[in-house]
Amino acid sequence: QVQVVESGGGSVQTGGSLRLSCAASGTISGFYVMTWYRQTPEKERELVTSISKFGNANHGPGWKDRFAISIDDATKTMWLQMNSLQPEDTAVYLCRLTVSGVDHWGQGTQVTVSA
Repeated sequence: QVQVVESGGGSVQTGGSLRLSCAASGTISGFYVMTWYRQTPEKERELVTSISKFGNANHGPGWKDRFAISIDDATKTMWLQMNSLQPEDTAVYLCRLTVSGVDHWGQGTQVTVSA
């Protein structure tokens, strides 16, 4: 049974920072990719970025240059460092683990940025 758990969300003021974590557990072997999406009630789910177990990242439309992505293969944990947060970054951030052709989703973590 594979589990994916996000954490690190919260409420910050404009200009603040948050570090989101996504931890995967269970039987995870071979190549895998972990991906961050974000979603608001007004917009469809938006790809932020993805990173492979080897640390190769690919950014999506939701990526900002003030973000940073990293991964630790030993613990199957991915982090999204978000700096200089803006109100438009407010969203639920969801993590997806893709391994052996199967997607595993977390429940999401809420990020709220107030003006």
